[in-house]
Amino acid sequence: MFQYPSSFEGRIRRTEYCLSIILFTVSLLIVAPLIRSMGMGITIFLILCIPGFWFMWAQGAKRCHDRGNSGWFQLIPFYRLWMMFAESDYGPNEYGENPKGQGNETDAE
Repeated sequence: MFQYPSSFEGRIRRTEYCLSIILFTVSLLIVAPLIRSMGMGITIFLILCIPGFWFMWAQGAKRCHDRGNSGWFQLIPFYRLWMMFAESDYGPNEYGENPKGQGNETDAE
């Protein structure tokens, strides 16, 4: 889990996607009050959040790939919510093999 978290290639399962959202949200809830208590401005906060936003876009793109869609689909309103509940494509697709291993076996006959 969380192999190549900043890469936009490949596929990830719903579990990893949901854990990514939780990790990002918790980190924001910790960092925001710290920045505010130190008297730093919103600019510093946004600069510190850039790696987190990159991480979330990469994880979202991989989840889109798991559904057989381009990573740009995450720009559709509420599509990120849909990705948390929707099943992945069965077997391999153009973005790689199914991360659950379902349908990845090839016929040797």
